[in-house]
Amino acid sequence: MGNYLPDMPNFYTGKKMKNTRTNVNTYIDYFNRLKEYVINMFEWKNLPPSVDPRFIELCLCELGYLVYFDDEILGNLALSCMIGGKLDVYRIPTFRQAYANNGYRKSLSNKNSVLIFNNYLHTPSTMTIQLYAERLAEIERTIDVNVLAQKTPILIKCGKEEELTLRNLYQQYSGNMPFIFASKNLDTDNIKAIPTSAPFICDKLNILKRQIWQEALTFCGVDNANTDKKERMVSDEVISNLGSVQAQRYVMLNSRKDAVKKINAMFGTNIEVEFRQEISPYSMQESEDIDNE
Repeated sequence: MGNYLPDMPNFYTGKKMKNTRTNVNTYIDYFNRLKEYVINMFEWKNLPPSVDPRFIELCLCELGYLVYFDDEILGNLALSCMIGGKLDVYRIPTFRQAYANNGYRKSLSNKNSVLIFNNYLHTPSTMTIQLYAERLAEIERTIDVNVLAQKTPILIKCGKEEELTLRNLYQQYSGNMPFIFASKNLDTDNIKAIPTSAPFICDKLNILKRQIWQEALTFCGVDNANTDKKERMVSDEVISNLGSVQAQRYVMLNSRKDAVKKINAMFGTNIEVEFRQEISPYSMQESEDIDNE
């Protein structure tokens, strides 16, 4: 044949690498989006200039805790730390080793520092974010596969001698070519194309993805309906969904407020921490409008 035939092993290796890269990028995209929501969930007020609110939330999300203390030269700091030693009566470690990536180290105790925890279980948010990102990425990629299956649900039966030629022809088909060109010497009598069953399920997968996404938003404290009902919801359902969001916010807010009280008492600061977004007033008003209809 006069047609150019690509190196088929390299071609399919390239396709595999592309799919792997897309799988990883899809997961990273969902993970980063959810992580951004979590670390922007709270607003720290009246922090000393030497304390970075972004770093506080980043450490709490990734590690589950960090230590607040005063450095004689740098001023108040909130840094990553290692904890250990004896526990106090409430099972809080009394020894803390603050550290930074630039080599900074400082040994601390419960007498001159305060631990800030992400929640009352002292666990990071990262694990939950990873679980949701994995589920969402898996569904997203399944949708991609199902879409492609609508385009190429074909099994080609041929002899060994025609296989390489048909692989090349299939590239034209999968590449959206309006026409497929073949050599006049191609033996079509020994070729059979068998359509395979590939039901369209993207609509159902999108519903599932939306449900998991809404669960993830609830975990991040973001207002969402958390339902796929097509009809309008009654006020009790709206309030119930908003209540789940508010409850999740308090899971992480309470531990931060406890730490702020101790920090203010120990260092004479006037720090506050609040939700960056309260329960939306328009959501409550919408529920009243529903009842009045």
